[in-house]
Amino acid sequence: MDLDLRKLRYFVAVADKLHFGRAADELHIAQPVLSRQIRALEQDLGAALLTRDSHGVALTDAGRQLLTDAGPLLASVHAVRRRVTVAARGSRRLMVGFRAGIAVTAAVRQFADRHPDVLVDVQRIEGDEQAAMLLDGRIDVGYVRLPIDEAGLRVTPLYTEPRVAVLPAGHRFAGREQITEADLAGEPLLWHADPSTQPTRRPHPNAGYLVRGVDETLEHVAAGRGISFLARSATVFYSHPEVSYVPIPDLAPDQVCLAVAASRTSPVLDDFLTAAEATAGITAECGNYEMWQLGSGTASKRG
Repeated sequence: MDLDLRKLRYFVAVADKLHFGRAADELHIAQPVLSRQIRALEQDLGAALLTRDSHGVALTDAGRQLLTDAGPLLASVHAVRRRVTVAARGSRRLMVGFRAGIAVTAAVRQFADRHPDVLVDVQRIEGDEQAAMLLDGRIDVGYVRLPIDEAGLRVTPLYTEPRVAVLPAGHRFAGREQITEADLAGEPLLWHADPSTQPTRRPHPNAGYLVRGVDETLEHVAAGRGISFLARSATVFYSHPEVSYVPIPDLAPDQVCLAVAASRTSPVLDDFLTAAEATAGITAECGNYEMWQLGSGTASKRG
């Protein structure tokens, strides 16, 4: 039995909304049609996916599993369409994603020497979108930072790099040559929504702001709303006159990896991965050439 992708998309819409009426509106179909399609999918799979009662709609264990698996599957189908469209135009193009602070130039140059006919484009990505962009084909390969949801991906570690504390310029530890995790215990921490991804296990109250990306982090820290942590290489490329970067050697290091969709296989992509692995040392060293600045305690020398 082949899985009907249209029914799967219908199921995902209901699972996201937990409401048949709102899902039907989003899909631009009648609610009875949607209900019939979901029942047909349950029959195809031989499992109840949703429970429906006076309290509303809920996912069964089978439904939760299908929702987990459906995301990468639908994203992969979307990626196939993207690649076919590009191929139909007669163009050869590779989109490389990278997180803030990671330099990809060395790999791109080495790859271009072997494939001068392939257009290599680059795009910066944020942590909350790196897996999704790989799965749906917006990028072909990504220089990512852990953690990342590895479902549907092949993830290869490249290197680790130290992190630094990001402090307001007037902070009592600004200007130090280095500090420890313990020095900052109890400081309000600016971080994204998932606290399990924090590189420190020291107690930090939530600063109450949701940050997405380096630029937002620097603005909030400069305003005195809390502290944060960044991979050292990000501090080379991003500066703010009211922010101080201070090395913090005992903090858990940042892990940089290469990631591609597990379904992707091509000689061209493999050649880029080879180039990226071969130049990983150069990429890592890009975070070192301006580390002398950190000893002064301020990032204002740049820009």
